[in-house]
Amino acid sequence: MKKSTQFQLSLMMFLEFFIWGGWFVTLGSFLGNNLSASGAETAMAYSTQSWGAIIAPFIIGLIADRFFNAEKILGLLHLIGAVLMYKMSQTTDFNAFYPYVLGYMIAYMPTLALVNSVSFNQMSDPAKQFPFVRVFGTIGWIIAGWIISLAFKWDSIENIQQGMLSNTFLMVAIASAILGLFSFTLPKTPPKGKGEKARISDILGLEALGLLKDRNFLIFFLSSVLICIPLAFYYQNISPFLTEYKVENSTAWASLGQISEVAFMLLLPFFFKKYGFKKTILFGMLAWGIRYLLFAYGNAGDLFFMLVIGIALHGICYDFFFVSGQIYTDAKAGEKVKSAAQGLITLATYGVGMLVGFWVAGQIVDRNLISEGVHSWKEIWTFPAIFAVVVLMLFAILFKNEKVEYNN
Repeated sequence: MKKSTQFQLSLMMFLEFFIWGGWFVTLGSFLGNNLSASGAETAMAYSTQSWGAIIAPFIIGLIADRFFNAEKILGLLHLIGAVLMYKMSQTTDFNAFYPYVLGYMIAYMPTLALVNSVSFNQMSDPAKQFPFVRVFGTIGWIIAGWIISLAFKWDSIENIQQGMLSNTFLMVAIASAILGLFSFTLPKTPPKGKGEKARISDILGLEALGLLKDRNFLIFFLSSVLICIPLAFYYQNISPFLTEYKVENSTAWASLGQISEVAFMLLLPFFFKKYGFKKTILFGMLAWGIRYLLFAYGNAGDLFFMLVIGIALHGICYDFFFVSGQIYTDAKAGEKVKSAAQGLITLATYGVGMLVGFWVAGQIVDRNLISEGVHSWKEIWTFPAIFAVVVLMLFAILFKNEKVEYNN
């Protein structure tokens, strides 16, 4: 792969995740302070990610894989996203905001697969080359948080009260427009399934349903869906939680989770080979329970270190469960249904699992509202902590140990 091509792909990844990290983290604080949204309404807004994940395979399978170059669809979707982001920045009412954020996530979620397709199409050795491109996505997410917190301080308590968080949508709208235009200059990635008949079973990964006959895979599959409930609590509540505790530079602090994600990704191969799949995934589940207990009993004063550790555990929570799960799925599926199996897991977790998780999180938040703008966070975080431990115990008891090769 040429250096110029690697630069193009790295910039594409940087902008792709800069866009996501530039508004999704602070969305909860924006909704609560700018639009006076309830927990249930905040859950509706975050659930658009799940609806986007459910609809994305149809856009990829029915359009991108059969009719148009991936880079052109990527450009068009981000230009549409730029318009919708601008509209989101101008709204002052949740009922007006919701259609825009729903439309945006339906446009954005397919781009996550498209940037991978564009990248893989240019790589002679994806296993070695892709990580060096994909890491710029994580850097983009982190930089977006630092700009919000450290450069413009839009997430400071005073600026949040003045409605400055709406500027995050303007920032992302500009970045989306830039990536939209830039995408048309990317290397050509023609449709790989041109002329083939589209089947719903292929699009949704239903061919991989046969894997559920395997007891271990079924337990893993159900555990993956269930663990998305505590995962949704983190994404939906971390910004409102830190804001309500009056933590300055809260978005920059939240980006510590992505920094740890990079670090623990490097440790994952060692841990996976030494302890095996079951212990690795159990360790990831345990980290979910520990982090939420740290959030429940920490504070912004002398126990602030507990909040910092809880955020930093994100790398273990995400990498040790979800990345290990992708490796396990790949090993179990075999060549014939490998792609279908990954698609099925994605649909089940980011689609169905997160959809349920966001709804549950919204209900718990509303039930623990003490007064306007004040919540009992100890009770809110205790629920996902207990839930994660219950899932851990069920997985530990029901999943029978098996050897999974990790060749990376």
